[in-house]
Amino acid sequence: MSGQATRQPLYEVGRELVACATGKVPADVVIRTGRLVNVITGEILDGMDVAVRLGRIALVGDVSLCIGKDTKVIDAEGFYLVPGFLDGHLHIESSMVTVSQFARAVLPCGTTAVFMDPHEIANVLGMDGIRLMIEEGRNLPLKVYATMPSCVPAAPGLEDAGAKITPSDVRCAMAWDEVVGLGEMMNFPGVLARDEDVMSKITETLKAGKVVTGHYASPDLGPNLSAYASCGIISDHESVTWQESLAKLRLGMYAKLREGSGWRDIKATVKSYTETGVDPRRIVLVTDDVHPDTLLTLGHVNHVVRRAIEEGTPPVVAIQMATINAAECFGMSCDLGSITPGKFADILFIRDLADPRPEKVMADGEIVAENGRMLVEFPRQTYPEYATGSVCLARPVIRDDFSVKAGVSGKNVRIRVIQVTEGQAVTKHIEAELTPDGNGEIHASRDEDLAKVAVIERHKATGTMALGFVKGFGLQSGAVASTVAHDSHNLLVVGMDDGDMVVAANTLAEAGGGMVVVKDGKVLAILPLPIAGLMSDEPVEEVQSNVDRLAQAWKALGCQLASPFMTMALLSLPVIPELRITNRGLVDVTEFRHVPLVIG
Repeated sequence: MSGQATRQPLYEVGRELVACATGKVPADVVIRTGRLVNVITGEILDGMDVAVRLGRIALVGDVSLCIGKDTKVIDAEGFYLVPGFLDGHLHIESSMVTVSQFARAVLPCGTTAVFMDPHEIANVLGMDGIRLMIEEGRNLPLKVYATMPSCVPAAPGLEDAGAKITPSDVRCAMAWDEVVGLGEMMNFPGVLARDEDVMSKITETLKAGKVVTGHYASPDLGPNLSAYASCGIISDHESVTWQESLAKLRLGMYAKLREGSGWRDIKATVKSYTETGVDPRRIVLVTDDVHPDTLLTLGHVNHVVRRAIEEGTPPVVAIQMATINAAECFGMSCDLGSITPGKFADILFIRDLADPRPEKVMADGEIVAENGRMLVEFPRQTYPEYATGSVCLARPVIRDDFSVKAGVSGKNVRIRVIQVTEGQAVTKHIEAELTPDGNGEIHASRDEDLAKVAVIERHKATGTMALGFVKGFGLQSGAVASTVAHDSHNLLVVGMDDGDMVVAANTLAEAGGGMVVVKDGKVLAILPLPIAGLMSDEPVEEVQSNVDRLAQAWKALGCQLASPFMTMALLSLPVIPELRITNRGLVDVTEFRHVPLVIG
C-alpha cells in the first residue's frame, strides 16, 4: 500500500460527508462496535460505530445506512477507539532522522499529527530548510504542521548561525497552509523590553490570525509572566514545577507538560492538575526533543500519556491532553483531536487505556500501522545539494588550529573553564590553573579532567573559531566532534589530543556532518547526518545502531556519562547559564558578553 496521503480540506468534501451520513452514498470504511473515547464530553461510549468517507468522519452512531457493497468493515470489538495522538511541540531534528523516517517511527505509536518547530534546521539553512521539512511532510500519513522559528539565531552578536529569520520572513511564512503560528519565543527578555524585532514577529503572526507559542524559562511568576502573556503568547513548555505550570494556566495560557529524552518533567508538572483539580482543558502533553532510543524503547506521545496516567491522571483526561487540548491550542479542532463528524479519520485501536500503545493506527481512514509496524510504504525522498552540503569550512583544519598559547613556559596561568554536570543543561563558570609547555602552550589535562573544546564556524566558510576548556567528561584520550551543536550548529570538537581533534573535525567535514569519535588517529565510530548536518535519511533503527556504537566509543575514551553527546551539544548554547563557547569565543551568559579564556 502507498503511504502517499490524499488529504482534502473540509470545505471540499462537506457535501460528500452529508451524503454519506444520510445514506445517499456509501462509506469507504466503517468501524463497528468499539468503545469510543469521547474527548469532548469525557465519556467512554460502548458499542459505537464510525463511518468514514474521503478520509474524514461522516457519522458516529448507527452506520447501517452507510454500508455499501465496497465498504470496508472493521470489527472493533474489544478495542477502545481513541483519537490519534498529537504532539503539541517538538523539534523533529532532535530525533536525528528526516521527517519521513520520523513518521515511520511514530505512526505505529499512535501519533497522527505533530506541531514541529524546525528551528534547528532554520539555524543552518534558514527559510530553505523550513520549506524543505514542510514539503517533505506534506504527503505523509503523519500530518506535519509547523510553527515558524522565532529566534534564529538564538543569541545575535555572540555567535554566527547559518541564517537569520526576520519579521518579513515570518510574514511570508504565515501565508503557508502548514504554518499554524510562531514558534517558541525564547527571547523573553526581548518581549519584556519590547524589542522591535521580537514584537514585529509577534505582530505579523497575530495579524495573520495565527497563534504565538512561548518559551518562558524563568521562575519569575510575577508581573513579568503577565507581561509576557499579555502580548498574545498563548503557551509555554518550559515549566519544571507544578507551581510554574499552574501559574501559567491561571493566566489563560496553555501549559505544555514535557516528557522527552532530555526533559522528564511530567512527574513534577502534572501535579498542577492532580494536586489541585483545576480544569485540565489547557494542559497539553508534548515531547519537545526525542531521540531514537526513546522512540524505539518507550514510544512517542503514547509514552507521555502513559506517564501522565502513572502520575495519577485519569486515562480519559490524559488522552484529552494529547488530543483535543492540543488541537484547540492551535485552532485546529475543526480537523483534529476528536472522533466526531467532519474530523480527519485518525483513530487508534487500543486494548488498555492505561498502556496506550495501539494495535492498529488509522490515518485519513486507512490502517497505516498494526502491532508496531508500518503497513504502508513512503516514497524515497531526495534532498537538494544545499541541504546535503551544509558543512563549509574555510579549509581543512590543522594541528596548529587547536594550539592554545597562553603564557611563558613554567609560569602557571589561570583560565576559565566550562564545567558540565550530567543531566543538567546549566554549566558552571569555574577557573583552573595550567602550566604552559616550552612553547608557551597549554594542553588538556587528564589529572584535572580538562579537555579542550573548539567551535568552528561551518556555514559560510568564514574561518572563525574559538578555543576553550571543559571539565566533566572524564576523557582520558582521543577526541569527539559533532555538527549537532545548539542552536547555531557549528562544528563542535572536544578532545584530549590535538591530532585526534584534527581527524575528528575533518572527518565530519568530509561526511557532511554528524557525530564522530576518534582515538589514536583512527575513527572508532561515526554517525553520518548529511541532511543539514543534523539528520539522517536512514531508518531510526539504523541511526540508533550507530548511536550505540558512538556510546561505546565514548567509553573507550574514558567517558562514563550516560548521554555525553547531549551534554556536549549544549556547550555552544549561549542562552543557558553560566559559561558557553561559540565560534566567536567564550560567553558569560549571566552578563551576555564575551570573556577571554586566560584570566592571568
